[in-house]
Amino acid sequence: MAKLISSAYADALFELAIEKNKAGEWKEEIEGIRTILQENPQFNDLMLHPRVLKEEKLKLAEEAFAGKADPEVTGLIRIVIEKGRYSEIDSIFARFIDLVKEYEGIGVAWVTTAKELSAAQKSAVEKKLLETTDYKTMEMHFIVDEQVIAGMVIRIGDTVVDSTVRTRLEGLTRSLLQAQV
Repeated sequence: MAKLISSAYADALFELAIEKNKAGEWKEEIEGIRTILQENPQFNDLMLHPRVLKEEKLKLAEEAFAGKADPEVTGLIRIVIEKGRYSEIDSIFARFIDLVKEYEGIGVAWVTTAKELSAAQKSAVEKKLLETTDYKTMEMHFIVDEQVIAGMVIRIGDTVVDSTVRTRLEGLTRSLLQAQV
């Protein structure tokens, strides 16, 4: 349910951003606001506190974000507060940012390996992903997980490519166990 709510708000703002040709500008503003909120958890605590009146929350948000973002972006924050959905603000922002990245042809790849890759290896992975996808650019995130053993796991959106030895061994184990039955 919460994901549906987040999507509805983010989708509406995205459509408006496209209509006004401000998707990239609003994405940057929202990334900035999101960073501010993440760096100031006490602000979120205050905004989520049940004893703080809605009017006070609206005033706090107005003071915090006025002039830092387009009126439509601050208007979204105001609507979210008025509807009692402030707990979803980060999800709304994350969804909006994802929509804009997709629209701009920016892929987001999460690459998990057993050991840190060199700069040349990272560049080669990025180049290969750009060659095999329709994205213009890639936002790369590299994660080291020693449980991987060897190989890598690449996740772009809902697509996962797992070429790890661990996964191959697990598959082999399943095959052998099924063969014994």
